[in-house]
Amino acid sequence: MKRIFLFLLTNIAIIVLLSITLSLLGVEGILKENGSDLDLQALLIFSAVFGFGGAFISLLISKWMAKRMTGAVVIESPNNNLEKRLIETVEKQAKIVGIKMPEVAIFPSASMNAFATGASKNKALVAVSQGLLDSMSQGEIEAVVGHEMSHVANGDMVTLTLIQGVVNTFVIFFSRVIGHIVDRVILKNNRGHGIGYFITTLFAQIVLSILASTIVMYVSRKREFVADTGGADLAGHQNMINALKRLGQVEPEALPEQMAAFGIDDKKGFVSWFSSHPPIEDRIAALEKRAMNEKG
Repeated sequence: MKRIFLFLLTNIAIIVLLSITLSLLGVEGILKENGSDLDLQALLIFSAVFGFGGAFISLLISKWMAKRMTGAVVIESPNNNLEKRLIETVEKQAKIVGIKMPEVAIFPSASMNAFATGASKNKALVAVSQGLLDSMSQGEIEAVVGHEMSHVANGDMVTLTLIQGVVNTFVIFFSRVIGHIVDRVILKNNRGHGIGYFITTLFAQIVLSILASTIVMYVSRKREFVADTGGADLAGHQNMINALKRLGQVEPEALPEQMAAFGIDDKKGFVSWFSSHPPIEDRIAALEKRAMNEKG
């Protein structure tokens, strides 16, 4: 709770700082001189409400969406030994990391993958693919589950949602400021919002969203290293390393965009900045270095 509070406080400080910076740069003055009726403070509030609102709505319905987008079926009663061991693994690890037992599901995919999602660490869903259960050893499965349980225990879902809220706020705010400048200053339109405003705002929002996504992906990549160490602590370094090596041997089937950041692996972006996961080789190297340091 303290971490979330500090993060929210930081976000508020950023928004306030942004408002002060725009005033010092004279953006308000330029707009007023050219007949703009843009209220930057009201726009900031509007942007924050919609930016954070959209992010948190996505978080609240994340489990519902995940089940429908991946076809994941929650295990109510284990039908075989694989499902039984999976439930037992999640139950054991939940006690170790100090969270309530998540829902456990299997989604129909021959590819080896897994993900975690949910509105909070005590209302989470951990899902693995049928291909992962069929292909990995018990130790490797425990490591993958440990990785996902670490995401849950560390509150990564909420953290990335808060970051997405900040990003959304900036994108909404700046795209509309740019639209106003083009419409009022460049096109000299003083009669409401013209077509120039709407086209420019839409274009700016698309471009800024693409650029801003690199921030979210950067944080996601950093959290993957932390989740890997969590998986290693719960199932052993070698099991976590072996699981990553197995994943590195095949190209994973892409998860839906909403769950990609919380998967064990994902297809990489066309450049590393747009990837939700670091290269498998880097993750293995980090674990091997950590294991050596612990032995030394």
